[in-house]
Amino acid sequence: ADFHFRFLLNNFFSLFHTSMYVAENCTDYKLQFERVFSVPGDVAMLRSTLVSSDVFDFKTVPYNITWYNSVSGQEISSQAGNIMVHEETLWFPKVSMNDSGDYVTILRTPSHCYRQASRLVVEEKLPGECGRPRKAYQLLTKGVTDNLSCPLRNEMNKLNSYNISSSIKWYKGCDPIEDGTGGFDYWGTRLKITSVDLQHKGTYTCTLTFTLGGIKGSVSETISAEVKESYSLVPQVHEPSNDVIKAQRGYNFSKRCLVFVPGVGKPFVDIYWLDKHGFIDTNTSHRVHILLPQNGSSKGAWLETWLIFSELREEDFYVNYTCRAYSDRGFPERYFSLQPEDPSGIAIGSVLGGMMVLFIITVTLYYLFKIEIVLWFRRAFPVFYKNKDLDGKLYDAYVAYPQPCDLGFSKDVETFALQTLPHVLEKACDYKLFIAGRDCLPGQAMVDSVEENIQASRRVLLLYTASSFTTKRHTSSTSSNNNNISKSGECGDESQRHASDSFSITSSDVSDKVCTDTRQQLERVAAMHRVLIEGSLKVVLVELEEITPAQLALFPESVRHLRKKQGAVCWWKNQRTRQRCKTCMSGADVEKTGKDSQLSASLSPSSRFWKELRYHMPVRGKRVVYPETIAFL
Repeated sequence: ADFHFRFLLNNFFSLFHTSMYVAENCTDYKLQFERVFSVPGDVAMLRSTLVSSDVFDFKTVPYNITWYNSVSGQEISSQAGNIMVHEETLWFPKVSMNDSGDYVTILRTPSHCYRQASRLVVEEKLPGECGRPRKAYQLLTKGVTDNLSCPLRNEMNKLNSYNISSSIKWYKGCDPIEDGTGGFDYWGTRLKITSVDLQHKGTYTCTLTFTLGGIKGSVSETISAEVKESYSLVPQVHEPSNDVIKAQRGYNFSKRCLVFVPGVGKPFVDIYWLDKHGFIDTNTSHRVHILLPQNGSSKGAWLETWLIFSELREEDFYVNYTCRAYSDRGFPERYFSLQPEDPSGIAIGSVLGGMMVLFIITVTLYYLFKIEIVLWFRRAFPVFYKNKDLDGKLYDAYVAYPQPCDLGFSKDVETFALQTLPHVLEKACDYKLFIAGRDCLPGQAMVDSVEENIQASRRVLLLYTASSFTTKRHTSSTSSNNNNISKSGECGDESQRHASDSFSITSSDVSDKVCTDTRQQLERVAAMHRVLIEGSLKVVLVELEEITPAQLALFPESVRHLRKKQGAVCWWKNQRTRQRCKTCMSGADVEKTGKDSQLSASLSPSSRFWKELRYHMPVRGKRVVYPETIAFL
């Protein structure tokens, strides 16, 4: 009788509780989307998501939770070694196949109740496999350090809230993975893998071991890991730069959001502009809209999105506009804000900009027309320059050129030195020149002539060709030593020799003569000593023909140094210009103009060559002595 009474009583309470939770008018959140999968012998945990601020204010409103078996309708309570209820969680220390099913949670507050169902699926292990039948899929990136995340984070967080210690063990297939070996490292709930390769593809199982309610148990999850060669790292937002931009009201405005995504392959990144109201629309018909991003290269992508204002209005100012990049690696962002531009600032900027443009134009014009400007200033304002006639010098320039029997002598060089230079510099420009072979005193020793006349000159014009320092000459045995310079050689004899046969001697004639004339070497040594050692003289290099790099390498080091430092005045450029002009003329024009026009063009002081040479010549100051003078150029 007692047995039948207890049986009827249990059935009554069972039916009472079933009808009670079914009949309650609770807000039903239906079956949870996430299922809990387990295998016999493992620990399984069901967790209700009703304790959430999205459902009710659980921090201030009191509540209690009851678990029910959806099949029998019976309330579930903790049973030692079989089941454990702890608020919103339901634990099965050793789950069995019979535990599969739905479990209902009823959360009651003083004024309301909520219902939710959770499903537990228990499956048999697959024969021959060490992992779980259900697997989570995760990707590893080849060539970098990557990690696998154990899907048991919810269980670990709950155990930590109970102050229950636990440990994780990882397996690859059926083999255990030891921490710190084989490129594997335990990293909290993650397994870090160094230098991922194709061999790391496979199944990994993480097992969480702990003691709950006096019973030691474990729960496992299996991951199927694939290795991919393409990857994307955390996006880097380069523009905007968290700054304030001034703009004019009523004008259009655009701002670029520039994002770099390091990696290989096409990145999966979305870029959006946001303001205080949320996302900005991509509809181009709107006054404020964005343009969709464009992808970059496969070695890392530069993505850009433009924020467009067709017209700036008052409400657009003092608002933060944020560019945010959405990716699975993070959501970096940067912003900018707009402020109205100060009208006075525009005027000041315009003035400063105009002054800058004027300065650049002035510098450019001076650089292009420096020689013309300096020559004009000397001619227009001679009062600012010292009178050179009072410095004790006799000549404005000493003309040094290859003499007969010297290296590089030719009739063209001699003609240029004795006729062309005096015609322009002396007759047209009023300079005084000393030219060896024309102005030497008869009977004067060569060394004395060179020293005294260079000392009496303000400049040295060093005329040379490609062969002036590179042609080997034949000398007699008595003059083979270049260092033995006879002081008995007379300038007067040289002058007479020049007068008699200077226009008949050619370079080929020189090679057959026995030459004792070393005037060119004396002139070069004396001039270079004064310009490089003493600094008391200025040498102007006059290049009569184009010099190749190979020929320049054979020049004396002093000449090469001076040419590199201050350059040379090139006569051959002037001749090349004349040749180009000549080719542009017709045959009739050439015959009509004749040699006189060609000669007059080359002897015009206004040609580029003579302007450059006059620029290096001494300044012809005002002939009156002033108590104070100022030097400008």
